[in-house]
Amino acid sequence: MRWLTGFTLGLLTAVGGFLDIGDLVANSVVGSRFGMTLAWVVPVGLVGLMLFTEMSARVTATTGRGTFDLVRERLGPRVGLANLLASYLITFLTFAAQLGGMALALELASGIHYLLWVPVAAAFVWIVLWRLSFERMEKTYGILGLALVVFGVALWMLGPDWGVLLEDAASFAPPAQEGPAVWWYYAIALFGAAMTPYTVLFFSSGGVEEKWGPRDLATAKVNVFFGLPLGGLLSLCIMACAAVVLMPAGIQVSDLGQVALPVVSVLGKVGLIVVILGFVAATFGASLESGLSAAYAVSQYFGWRWGKALPPEKAPYFHLVIMVSLLAGVLFMLTGLDPITVTEYSLVFSAAALPLTYLPIFVVANDRGYLGDRVNSRFTNILGSLYLVLLCVVSVAAVPLMVYTKAGQ
Repeated sequence: MRWLTGFTLGLLTAVGGFLDIGDLVANSVVGSRFGMTLAWVVPVGLVGLMLFTEMSARVTATTGRGTFDLVRERLGPRVGLANLLASYLITFLTFAAQLGGMALALELASGIHYLLWVPVAAAFVWIVLWRLSFERMEKTYGILGLALVVFGVALWMLGPDWGVLLEDAASFAPPAQEGPAVWWYYAIALFGAAMTPYTVLFFSSGGVEEKWGPRDLATAKVNVFFGLPLGGLLSLCIMACAAVVLMPAGIQVSDLGQVALPVVSVLGKVGLIVVILGFVAATFGASLESGLSAAYAVSQYFGWRWGKALPPEKAPYFHLVIMVSLLAGVLFMLTGLDPITVTEYSLVFSAAALPLTYLPIFVVANDRGYLGDRVNSRFTNILGSLYLVLLCVVSVAAVPLMVYTKAGQ
């Protein structure tokens, strides 16, 4: 049962990491504009996410403490504060985008304008965070999010020329009608979607919630090396569906309904029902994940008592951060900003802030004072160092590319 519980934590993390509103939009936009030429970004992001998530999980299972708690203690309050501010702002923007994405999914199901659904979506998020146990939450929304397997089914039923798709994926160059700057901009956005910082924070903090110890390291690694790749595979299916159906038709994705078009084209109403269920479950799960991550980060940095299992009277500041973040997210989305636009910007800003999140994890994972003999292996350090260089390059290029390309226009 502990193994099953741990695996559902990995499923929920995979849903947040690869199937939230950011990934749904990014993969569909990329597939509809560039075909499979940016497919290589997903495995690159996946390997990086797996690498640092495993580090973070190993730290948690060994020390029983949260990421930001150790970052502040190991690197000092100033570095920890910079890490916190960057992580919280990106997580909050992502949280607001998830609420908007859930509202869009409910609009797709009901025909009622999404702004009317934003407060309803927020109320459901609050009820689940307040009343549902962590274990039940992760099992329910981690498994329901797998309804998006329907994209894999749809891709198979579309019967594409697999050789052409693979050739396209191996081209590593933009289509003739697209410029290289825009292509690289979307590569960075897709990379930011795959390595969203809150994913690692949620996974490690979830381990603390589940009281992981050294004996749970095997479970953590199963989650990392099997749960996360499943999310990455489904995100590639979403991209491929868009490349097969939307790109030839000249449809560039601008709303959530267009993301569902490839599924509806082959599976009809049944496919629409399943894909809407997947959209709601995935965005709801990602809302829970990002909302909790915001509170985890703040509480761990300031040393407050935290944990979803703790009632408000025992962890008042933790629950206060959740409530304030939720209310702020609702107000932010009720301004009428397009959730898809918010999502696209959040991905770029996430990419720009990646080194601030992952460098401290790398430092702590090499500290024998915390991990003893469980510090990073030589191979992990070599690969981690290469990724940190890549993260720095992405961080420097993200915002200038966004300005130069006018956000990919």
